[in-house]
Amino acid sequence: MGKSLNGKELGIGICQRKDGLYQGRFTNRFGKRETLYDKKLNNLRVRLRKAQVDDDNATNPLKNNMTLDEWYNVWIDTFKKNCRNTTLVEYKRIYKSIKQELGWRKLQSLEPVILQKVLNDLKSDNQRKKVKIILSDILEKAMRNDLLIKNPAKHLITQIDNEYPKRRRVLSVQETELFLEYSKECKYYNLFVVALETGMRIGELKALNWDDIDFSKRALWVKRTMCLVRDDHGSYFEIHTPKTFYGNRMIPLTSKCVEALMRQKKINIPIVKKYKNVKFENLVFPSRSNTPLYETVIIRAIHITLTKMNEDGIHIEKFSPHTFRHTFATRAIENGMNPKVLQQIMGHGTLQMTMDLYCHVFDETLFGEMKKMEK
Repeated sequence: MGKSLNGKELGIGICQRKDGLYQGRFTNRFGKRETLYDKKLNNLRVRLRKAQVDDDNATNPLKNNMTLDEWYNVWIDTFKKNCRNTTLVEYKRIYKSIKQELGWRKLQSLEPVILQKVLNDLKSDNQRKKVKIILSDILEKAMRNDLLIKNPAKHLITQIDNEYPKRRRVLSVQETELFLEYSKECKYYNLFVVALETGMRIGELKALNWDDIDFSKRALWVKRTMCLVRDDHGSYFEIHTPKTFYGNRMIPLTSKCVEALMRQKKINIPIVKKYKNVKFENLVFPSRSNTPLYETVIIRAIHITLTKMNEDGIHIEKFSPHTFRHTFATRAIENGMNPKVLQQIMGHGTLQMTMDLYCHVFDETLFGEMKKMEK
């Protein structure tokens, strides 16, 4: 409680200076102390109350001396309020790579040459691209709020090392058959088959429920995805709806896929009986203790299978679980599936994404197509 010169209580944050002026203070949403002065106590109270209400409603103007760190916090709290926790964690991870060099700088001092130098010092073109995307959006929002005249990150160069994009791993027909043969005794064999027969993302497979499958119609519905969130409080699973409208979709089932799902249903019976899970019940592909699967467990299962193959003299380049999705899309095109149908099954918003990112051409396919030209 502040006091007047004669010792009268004036209220929280209000006091009277020796020169007779009344002073009001509060900490705004940016963590900064705001100070107001007035000769009349009632006027000061009205102004202080209005400033605090504006701050609560986020309608008060920002200060011109704001640092990038301060504006980043505003950007996260105001413009990214509805983002998933996994997305926020990724933003934090990317921003951390430039925080030490740029976070303390005033927004007005962020010239393109300064930003470019920081980008040049990053490890890879891929990292530079991610930083530019985040930084451009942060500063674009600052510009729209009259903190900057223009966006200094808009024309930053991210291709410094001229790295060739990594060729996405796709299993050939022979590799797929051999891998499935060697993984038959693996606990996650059925998951491998369903992934190869549907093209579903691993997060979608981990979140798949038995209620999402209609065996009479031989179809399943993708309605959600399982995300592992890692933050300052540890790691935990969250169920999310698909990121886009197109992610929510129906996938017809092949006979091989139906057989794998029926086998999995039998496997789950003793697991569900032994371990109850209210939060994540009815999962098609649970862990041994009826909890959501960690992707690292699936990666390890793939590695063990490949090791067995290597021991028998069958050498296959290592791959990640996402390779199953690329392989499905490539097989679909090779077998004549309509690209628009494939786009819908994959859950993509555009045909270009389906064809450019997920459909790959093997050398034998090239020779086969050229033979058609001879005819």
